[in-house]
Amino acid sequence: MPVRISESSQAGHGKGVGLGLAFGSAVAFGGSGVAAKPLIEAGLDPLHVVWLRVAGAALVMLPLAVRHRALLRSRPALLTGFGLLGVAGVQAFYFASISRIPVGVALLVEYLAPALVLGWVRFVQRRPVTRAAALGVVLAVGGLACVVEVWSGLSFDALGLLLALGAACCQVGYFVLSDQGSDSGDQAPDPLGVIAYGLLIGTAVLTVVARPWNMDWAVLSDTAHMNGTPVAAALLLAWIVLVATVIAYVTGVVSVRRLSPQVAGVVACLEAVIATVLAWFLLGEHLSAPQIIGGAVVLAGAFIAQSSAPAKGSPEPVASGGPERELSARGNVA
Repeated sequence: MPVRISESSQAGHGKGVGLGLAFGSAVAFGGSGVAAKPLIEAGLDPLHVVWLRVAGAALVMLPLAVRHRALLRSRPALLTGFGLLGVAGVQAFYFASISRIPVGVALLVEYLAPALVLGWVRFVQRRPVTRAAALGVVLAVGGLACVVEVWSGLSFDALGLLLALGAACCQVGYFVLSDQGSDSGDQAPDPLGVIAYGLLIGTAVLTVVARPWNMDWAVLSDTAHMNGTPVAAALLLAWIVLVATVIAYVTGVVSVRRLSPQVAGVVACLEAVIATVLAWFLLGEHLSAPQIIGGAVVLAGAFIAQSSAPAKGSPEPVASGGPERELSARGNVA
């Protein structure tokens, strides 16, 4: 009996630690846009901020890439897809979008990804989806209409919204790629190794696209302003690289191992809430009451779509991608 109590206690402790890590990951990811926007407003191009974030994180994760170098031979397609979509694509579209629209709105648009995954499953793969998942899609789309205030003729910058939608589409591509790669029957690759190589590949791609040699490096030695408060640009960059990227990814991966992909994914939905609250208090980006309600509806739709999928290999209808959570603890890699 004492052994059983001890095992139960350890299991509960492990779950509690996992939930804490998942929440910490959501907070870390949610703070990326809030720290990046002052750098963009200080004069850095959004693509240059993305390059600094990805290249800095890749440098920190380089030892893990060396340790898992066998992945280059065993999973080249997965690494390339993660680098192009999960790193370069999502980050570039997201940072470009927040240069034109509020951080919270950009993330809420990006959280259409679970709904878009369902569209891929239903109409491209022609596999059935559950009614609960379909309800999640309807809620997410309806909530988004409130967030962007369609009744006022899209009060936000249309290009900014399209860029945020591009980030969501990049997530869908990564989710689909991860799902296909998980059906091979082989042992799942170490997620930390996949993240490390994804960052390296993303850095290589972004170097060609962003051309960092044309960057105004002097901005990093100056101060940026966060809603009127001066903050050292180097400090903001350090937060983006170390906290919002490296720590966010690692804590997310560890939380998945202690919980489950589905539970960690649901906790990750808090990222949009955290980002919106941080942007409200630190950047002064206030949302109207209809937008707040719409954001809550978007998150509810994402929650339902994310949590209504049956287990892998289940004969029941599928609702949304799930295996992607084995590589990342969040549906959004912003």
